[in-house]
Amino acid sequence: MIRIRGPDQARRISDPDVRRLVEERFAQVCNGEPYDSDVHGEMVVVEPSDTLQSLEGESGVPIASNPFDDTHFPDPDFVPVCEYLEEHSHCYEMMFLFSDDGAGINFFIPRQGIDADVLALCARFSVRAPELAQS
Repeated sequence: MIRIRGPDQARRISDPDVRRLVEERFAQVCNGEPYDSDVHGEMVVVEPSDTLQSLEGESGVPIASNPFDDTHFPDPDFVPVCEYLEEHSHCYEMMFLFSDDGAGINFFIPRQGIDADVLALCARFSVRAPELAQS
């Protein structure tokens, strides 16, 4: 998992489509303000070696578990607690908010070469992003 803490670190992302989306999200959340991790959160790019368990462990975010009812993916009753999970043409985007100010963590999951369980969760619960819904 690649943690991106600030717009300047987005250049660490090798995939140009994912990098553009991360840069766009930073521009939206910062809205012209200098980046502050406590206010604007962070972005994470999922890597091939990441699993649902390792992502939860490293980020501290309940990606494949629901703390409200104790269900876990792939349980048929499981529902993710993320703010949204969108399908883009080149990746999935999963957002978790931690405060009313908008601080949170945004995961970008490439659609190729990623752990099958991570992709299965995304495919099951994602909605098409606006750019795909219009096509």
